[in-house]
Amino acid sequence: MIEMTAIELNKFIIQNPKIILVDVRENWEYNVVSIKDSVHIPISEIQNKMLDFDEDQTIAFICHHGVRSRMVGIYFEQNDFKNIINLRGGIDSWAKTVDKKMPIY
Repeated sequence: MIEMTAIELNKFIIQNPKIILVDVRENWEYNVVSIKDSVHIPISEIQNKMLDFDEDQTIAFICHHGVRSRMVGIYFEQNDFKNIINLRGGIDSWAKTVDKKMPIY
């Protein structure tokens, strides 16, 4: 798994538009703020949704501070997914460095 800062991930997204952003936060968190074009799958549902993804797809996982998304990334890697990215610092970091107009909670 690759760990990326918000600035690094933002640049990566621009260069790799086929990347899938998966936000694993709870519904209420996602309703407060989300990254454009992200897919919302709460961490409690991730195991049931894993087969919806191709093992070779590049997937970036997002949560509030990067802890839950790291756990999900490790889980995906343990199940033979090869191109996993974790947003270090989570959406909190994204809101503070990439999109400063986003709400912070």
